[in-house]
Amino acid sequence: MCPDALPRPVSPQHPIEHLVIVGNGMATQRLVETLVRQAAAPRRITVIGEERCPAYNRILLSPWLAGDMTHDDLRLPEIAGQAGIALSTRLGERVTRIDRARRRVLTERGEAIAYDRLVLATGSRTSLPPVPGIELAGVGGFRDLDDAEALAEAAQRGGRGLVVGGGLLGLEAAEGLRQRGMRARVLQRSERLMNRQLDATAATLLRRELEGRGLEIATGVELAALEDDGHGHVAAARLASGERLPADRVVIAAGITPNAELGREAGLACDRAIRVDAWLTTSDPAIHALGECCQVGTRTFGLVEPIWQQVEVLARHLSGEATAGFVDAPTATKLKVGGVSLYAFGPTEAAPGQEALTYHDPQQGEYRRLLLRDGRLEGAVLYGDTAMGPWLFTQARAGTRLDAARQALALGQADVEALLAEHETPLRDTDSPEKEAA
Repeated sequence: MCPDALPRPVSPQHPIEHLVIVGNGMATQRLVETLVRQAAAPRRITVIGEERCPAYNRILLSPWLAGDMTHDDLRLPEIAGQAGIALSTRLGERVTRIDRARRRVLTERGEAIAYDRLVLATGSRTSLPPVPGIELAGVGGFRDLDDAEALAEAAQRGGRGLVVGGGLLGLEAAEGLRQRGMRARVLQRSERLMNRQLDATAATLLRRELEGRGLEIATGVELAALEDDGHGHVAAARLASGERLPADRVVIAAGITPNAELGREAGLACDRAIRVDAWLTTSDPAIHALGECCQVGTRTFGLVEPIWQQVEVLARHLSGEATAGFVDAPTATKLKVGGVSLYAFGPTEAAPGQEALTYHDPQQGEYRRLLLRDGRLEGAVLYGDTAMGPWLFTQARAGTRLDAARQALALGQADVEALLAEHETPLRDTDSPEKEAA
């Protein structure tokens, strides 16, 4: 079947009689919560989720794995019903096919569920590298509660854990395994940790902190194969250098793959993910895609803040409200490892025309590096004391001229605000969104 092209945006007839949402993650929960507050919300909303448990906060899986939270802390609040809106959730049920001609979805139980509008919020899965042994037992990702529970159980037995990927999720997984009692090692292909967010100095400080806790970290290395213990379970990893590393558990945290198969098999326009326009509409005007399974232009999404923006746009569109559409915007990064304060946004290295301002206090473990162009902030890395991070991010997004406070920018927010006030430089709202792993 040839995929369709993206249509011109068409507002649905309102109110929609029956909205069906495939996927029961955080994006779906947020969408339903937003929709039920709309004046022209769909009369019926049916959520179909493959996982058997109710929606939970995936952002908190890392602190849960580390033993800092309980299952109750993960639970999302139950959505309160509204008069005139019928809500239903079908858990542990997988949608196998979309029948676009009859506007219905078919489930593995053989049921057909009709829709007037359909939202695909099927999320993503761990990208597994094409290396020998990747299919062995004891090898997997860290994407959902089942993954987290399996890792916690394995870690409590001790042994050696190997995490492939030194980004946000990989470091959080490795620290969780360590705190649960497993000897944990991180393999990072790049020469530094979190190379997409941190410069060399901040990455070095982070590495020292984590190694001081007992994590083993190897950078500039590449996984070549995983070895079998003779019973179908992973026993070791072999690197491209030839080095062999024993491993009782291997966590792959080196990227995600959008779950776009339903849309692709239905003939929707797809690339790496399901293609949507600025109103989250696919090439079928009756079908939308949201979150990690969708693609806007060339961009896919794996972090919370842009997905929350998508939710707001889609909820308004489905309720017949005029909206300017989703526009991808810069986001900031925080690491969810207890005792490590890290905040970053923008480029990791200075580009031509950018000025770098740096503050480093090794004794206090504090580091700040700001990148400016023509007096406007374009990027920052803060390690240690990150209290100023959200304020800086707000100024960067607002395009605030900071020339008057240049000499104090890397020192503290109070000094900067005082200098800007003296020069009557207008400030924007200091609240800003922060980027989290989904």
